[in-house]
Amino acid sequence: MPNPAMPTGQIPRLQLRNISKRYPGCLANDAIDLCIAPGEIQALLGENGAGKSTLMKIIYGVIQADSGELIWQGQRQLMSNSAQARRLGIGMVFQHFSLFETLSVAQNIALALGPAAGTPSQLASKIDQVSQRYGMALEPQRLVHSLSIGERQRVEIVRCLMQDIRLLILDEPTSVLTPHEAQELFVTLRRLADEGCSILFISHKLAEVRALCHSATVLRGGRVAGHCQPAHCSDRELAHLMVGDAAAQITDYPKAKGGDDCLRISGLSWHNPDPFGCSLKAIDLNLRRGEILGIAGVAGNGQDELLALLSGEQCLPRSQAERICVAGQAIGHLRPDARRQRGLALVPAERLGHGAVPELSLEDNTLLSAFQQGLIRHGLIQRRKVRALTEQIIQRFGVKTGDAQSPARSLSGGNLQKFILGREILQQPRLLVAAHPTWGVDVGAAATIHQALIALRDAGAAILVISEDLDELFQISDRIAALCSGRLSAPKACADSSLIEVGGWMAGHFDDAPSATALSV
Repeated sequence: MPNPAMPTGQIPRLQLRNISKRYPGCLANDAIDLCIAPGEIQALLGENGAGKSTLMKIIYGVIQADSGELIWQGQRQLMSNSAQARRLGIGMVFQHFSLFETLSVAQNIALALGPAAGTPSQLASKIDQVSQRYGMALEPQRLVHSLSIGERQRVEIVRCLMQDIRLLILDEPTSVLTPHEAQELFVTLRRLADEGCSILFISHKLAEVRALCHSATVLRGGRVAGHCQPAHCSDRELAHLMVGDAAAQITDYPKAKGGDDCLRISGLSWHNPDPFGCSLKAIDLNLRRGEILGIAGVAGNGQDELLALLSGEQCLPRSQAERICVAGQAIGHLRPDARRQRGLALVPAERLGHGAVPELSLEDNTLLSAFQQGLIRHGLIQRRKVRALTEQIIQRFGVKTGDAQSPARSLSGGNLQKFILGREILQQPRLLVAAHPTWGVDVGAAATIHQALIALRDAGAAILVISEDLDELFQISDRIAALCSGRLSAPKACADSSLIEVGGWMAGHFDDAPSATALSV
């Protein structure tokens, strides 16, 4: 089916013909055709594992196709590496960022541009100019490890914009952005498109695709399932094109009141020694058994710090251990393994490197988190039990992978997220803390994850969900609160709150009506 957004007779900016890529046991791309015109914003849609990331890596030169042609501005190209792609004017922002955390913003950008672009200090003024022009303010001298996830994404995008970009590929760019930040990004993307830059936009947020993209190419099972103009389709129609009958799983869930307190945080204050970090200020929170409590907030307002204090990656002095209690027991001073013994499980914000070790197999990644579930006896690993639990995770949560021996890095982002969440849920935790549980997953996978969280809640577990997706929080949470500058609003039943009110909390308006500034959030 031809792309409806391609004007007759126009030379495409990029054209793919019969692109195929096979991995052992998997045909990732099967004879794919794709066209994108100058100045066109085209969405690439499909469920997790449909072949989107593989196709983008072929365009960007990270991997090479087994067969087919890549034609750039009318000329056939053999894209051998990403450096060649950048020289042609192709830039890509990956879902998992590729930044050196111990280097500054300017140093990271200088590394990408090469010596000819100048030193980091020479690039600082240009970084300021580009970031201000496109509404993505950055401080060139800040170290990347001090940036929030949203700010790191800005670095990736600005790094591309510092080059002569003619095609910009964005993989789930709004997954870590608030609605307001997403709208600012869309202003930038529309400006780039008006200047003639082509944009390939991978996203599972269908409302954003409908609002932004001129056209869409849909992949299913590694093949092109069709093309459409998103503005003329409903969210459910797009979802059906992507995942078929799985779209019917999208639903609203009944709210619960919960029982006794499971997690209690009392007057928790913590000073962050990082001058660019966020300190927590007198946080009070109670989370009940059998409920989901959602915490909203703009990236960098204390979410990472709260997660570290809850997981045990950051411990409190023993004298302050009672600031955090689980089932009446003080845990604030305990290490992560001791907290897991008391029934805490964690889904971290960062999948690769934090939630899973990329080079290790899925079996070994299961063991890393669930070793206390009878998987070790007398100091010896019970491999059969580890394999059985891993296969149970794969089957129950629909993780698309070769087998339990596949390395974590071989999974798509959504499938890795399902694996990590399944690994934690099958440990039957008393308390689950989940950060961005559906970041970058398709509508079908998101429905699977939501249903699993609801089932865990209904089994009596207490669940704390930290997310920047307000629609998701209102869909699955029973109560909701928001973090702003290290302060936490008082939780309120979702049924008694609204997006406008929570937006006000995100801007720091806890005790009065939201202002006009709050409404924009």
